[in-house]
Amino acid sequence: MIRLENVSKTYYQAGKPIAALRDINLFVPTGKICGVIGHSGAGKSTLIRCVNLLERPTLGRVWMGTQELTALSAAELRNARRQMGMIFQHFNLLSSHTVYENIALPLRLYKTAPDIIEARISQLLKLTGLSERRTAYPAQLSGGQKQRVAIARALASQPQVLLCDEATSSLDPHTTRSILALLKDINRELGLTILLITHEMDVIKRLCDDVMVMSDGKIIEQGNIVNLFTRPQHALTKELVHAAFHEELPEYWLQRLQKEPADQHYPLLRLIFAEDSAARPIVAEITRLFGVSVNILEAHMEMVQQHSVGSMVLTLQSADLQVLSKALEFFSSQQVIVEVLGYVKTSD
Repeated sequence: MIRLENVSKTYYQAGKPIAALRDINLFVPTGKICGVIGHSGAGKSTLIRCVNLLERPTLGRVWMGTQELTALSAAELRNARRQMGMIFQHFNLLSSHTVYENIALPLRLYKTAPDIIEARISQLLKLTGLSERRTAYPAQLSGGQKQRVAIARALASQPQVLLCDEATSSLDPHTTRSILALLKDINRELGLTILLITHEMDVIKRLCDDVMVMSDGKIIEQGNIVNLFTRPQHALTKELVHAAFHEELPEYWLQRLQKEPADQHYPLLRLIFAEDSAARPIVAEITRLFGVSVNILEAHMEMVQQHSVGSMVLTLQSADLQVLSKALEFFSSQQVIVEVLGYVKTSD
């Protein structure tokens, strides 16, 4: 549905080139929800604005379905944009217009018949839970209600694609969850393809089928959301995943951590459990089978889409190094992802 081929975007500041996007290749299949995540300045907003050509790429091609947007005339592009709705962090509602009038605005610009406008807006008000706020003005709405109006307005032209630019960043956690649930319902009921950008891994894990991680204008890692959570490869991806699990080792342990094994130092491990392994008492099994001592420092369970993913940080202790090695092999054989964070001396 959405495809970017070798897209780059360069700005110039005081005559000096600034590369905002570097050779981006991206594909979002029809009906999927794809998230793009990265820190501020990674190029996420530029990327999504290049999809609908609010920013024209310096190099590369942009496709929606079989239509190459970068090859269209200005008039053809205006028509193609009707198939792409967009919502933003700050809602962009007209304060002097009611909920109904804000949603109707794009339809009136397209000179849609009044009876069609009425039928479509009634449907959208019901879909977004705003039927009772039809005549309210933006000043009378909560932040979540304003974003629902913005979503309904973006859907008014019956687009095939919905682009979301940090759509939940200004909302509290409870409201964020309700907006994400709405987007999921819209994807399921309308078959809408959704591309969203965010800096919040909680948004990614609740909503997305696939995820792309950006840094310095490049996509550094991408894949299925469960695979990315359980097998992150890039250091930034690991940082984002660990933040989603709310993992933070106490300073006491960090001060004692060293990279290489040494006498009376034991491995500090991060384990990632997915699907079947998340429901099994594997830590209890390893103490029974190998007689090792286990000290659990952190443990969390998260739902990533409809999949259970667990994370645990622990030390394994045994005087026999071969036993420790066999214990690590056992974890791997049980489809547990093992990362050795370092080695710690567990007693002074």
